[in-house]
Amino acid sequence: MTTEGLQGKWALILGASSGFGAATSRALAKAGLNIFGLHLDMKATLPRAKAVIADIEAAGGQAIFFNTNAADSRKRARVIKKIQDTLPEGEYLHVLMHSLAFGTLLPLIDDDPEKCISQTQMEMTSDVMAHSLVYWTQDLWRARLLGDGSRIFAMTSAGSHRVVPTYGAVSAAKAALESHTRQLALELGPHGISVNCIQAGVTNTPALRVIPGHEILIEETLKRNPRGRMTVPEDVANTIVALSQPSVSFISGTIIRVDGGEDVVG
Repeated sequence: MTTEGLQGKWALILGASSGFGAATSRALAKAGLNIFGLHLDMKATLPRAKAVIADIEAAGGQAIFFNTNAADSRKRARVIKKIQDTLPEGEYLHVLMHSLAFGTLLPLIDDDPEKCISQTQMEMTSDVMAHSLVYWTQDLWRARLLGDGSRIFAMTSAGSHRVVPTYGAVSAAKAALESHTRQLALELGPHGISVNCIQAGVTNTPALRVIPGHEILIEETLKRNPRGRMTVPEDVANTIVALSQPSVSFISGTIIRVDGGEDVVG
């Protein structure tokens, strides 16, 4: 696949230090893009971000990373100001990827109120994993950092329409994320900006490994996936690189499954 049309462009990856965000950062860098990356890591996991930065730079790209809370409006404003100061006048982001996985996995119902989800936890999960896509898009648009040809990708999952124990709050957030994607595609379409959700199959990422019973999910996935394997982050990354090509510009407002047929066989 030719990537000449991507050379020197910029991407902003929300959730860039692990999983899908890390793999996509690396793949886009290999395709010629420079990367702004947001991540939230403590000292123990900070080496993950440093490894992604090193790989981006080894591919010839620039890497400007921010270890900050992507759901904080003031911190979002500071990141956007840095992007404005970095990009030449009139240049804007070619790719925005929303890959934030931070929420509660408590059940909705339990006799003990301390063991089930609270209103604060429900709202936090939706805010980080769904509504922040809207807030980032709004602020980037107002800052003139999105324009004709920009692509926006958000990471959803089969949990948006399937029931998984303890996944209630995240399931609701993913459903909202898909709704936001459709609405943004409608409102940004006249400006030449595409907005899509990528639905990965079950993938062995840090986000999966915090789900109670994830071992069972992995076992069931390996049994039912028509390809006989789990999705890997590089499957998603390579798909986003393909969809970021300048010649691929008329796909918008949809859910693109990258799962080897896993979802359709149930």
